[in-house]
Amino acid sequence: MPRTSRRLSARAWRYVARVELIEPQSLLDAGVRLVLVDRDNTCVPRDTKRPPASVLAWLGDLRAVGIKTCLVSNNFHTGQVQQSARELGCEAVDHAMKPAPFALERAMEMAQEAPEATVMVGDQVFTDVVAGNLAGVRTVLVRPQSRRDLWYTQVFRVFELLALRGVSFEGE
Repeated sequence: MPRTSRRLSARAWRYVARVELIEPQSLLDAGVRLVLVDRDNTCVPRDTKRPPASVLAWLGDLRAVGIKTCLVSNNFHTGQVQQSARELGCEAVDHAMKPAPFALERAMEMAQEAPEATVMVGDQVFTDVVAGNLAGVRTVLVRPQSRRDLWYTQVFRVFELLALRGVSFEGE
């Protein structure tokens, strides 16, 4: 069910173990025309810095059914983000400052899509999910691809455990 309201919430629309388990046709059937994806540990593991073939195939499958994609990253290393975007075949917005919703709004503007036709997919509750909810888009939380994280992300992961009590992830 599409949402158009903005709200401060740490609850995702869906919880899925890995991005490649999100069926493109199910998104299309739900009215999704734009998928915003986080970079670090969602599409690109921190320990390899290269997107896995399964993620590349999933993004290709999204585009094959007509869904646009855009990388939205808090990463401040523009060159890294742009390189990943090229590898992933997406547009990109870096310096996103999630959980602020502005970069998501910019990505929707670039793709000329409305919040009700957009979903944000990421691995962090307090950045990706909150930013998506504030931008009025549906959100999908996935498990991080790697245990390697920035020190401050590791601190937030402790609080995520509390926010995710009782949550089941599809595919686990």
